[in-house]
Amino acid sequence: MVVINCDMGEAYGLYKMGDDKALMPHIDVANVACGFHASDFNHMRKTVQLAKQFGVKVGAHPSLPDLQGFGRREMKIGRDELTNCLLYQIGALKAFLDAEGMALNHIKPHGALYGMASRNEDIAEAVADAADVYKVPLLGMKGTLHQQVYERRGHAFVAEYYADLDYNADGSLIITREHEAKDPADAATRCARAVNEGKTRTVAGNDIVVGADSICIHSDTPNAVAIAEAVREAVRPYLTAR
Repeated sequence: MVVINCDMGEAYGLYKMGDDKALMPHIDVANVACGFHASDFNHMRKTVQLAKQFGVKVGAHPSLPDLQGFGRREMKIGRDELTNCLLYQIGALKAFLDAEGMALNHIKPHGALYGMASRNEDIAEAVADAADVYKVPLLGMKGTLHQQVYERRGHAFVAEYYADLDYNADGSLIITREHEAKDPADAATRCARAVNEGKTRTVAGNDIVVGADSICIHSDTPNAVAIAEAVREAVRPYLTAR
């Protein structure tokens, strides 16, 4: 079975990002920004309340401390410092969830941190250190180092497939600072194949093995709502009931 998740709650102050309300009916799980790559205390609470209204589960989407770069720039950071950075962010979101009587559903590192955890053991260990405190599943990519570390540490692992990102020949994600619009029909076809066959086509033209326990859509992709609607229809037979 499959769920659809979305990285959202990424507005900041007076700055808008994505159409979270329009996305909610098409997703099952929201990965809510925790203030270090986007969002703030007002938007965090608003997004949690919106998710509750639509029956959408909420997980933490913490990042490197890189608000200006939207968390999509790598940095050098030690394991202990990163663990503290993550505990701080996840704890803030959990406070808003507690206020609404909702449970923390999962943790999903954001952007550059996600990629770093997939290939750097200390980074993956730091994510697992934070998860030790909150005891919720971790989202990541199948066949990568962070899957090995998370599972070795005893954490439930949820394999993600990306509806609106391209993959390199080696299976790594192509993460751009700004996401471009994608063809919803093509995204839906790729997601259906990932679910049915466990494979996807890379930009180099080769097939790679992927996991698709959860399909991710980014709220800052310009046509995210159309993509979410098309993907949900394509994988409807496999969706886990809310």
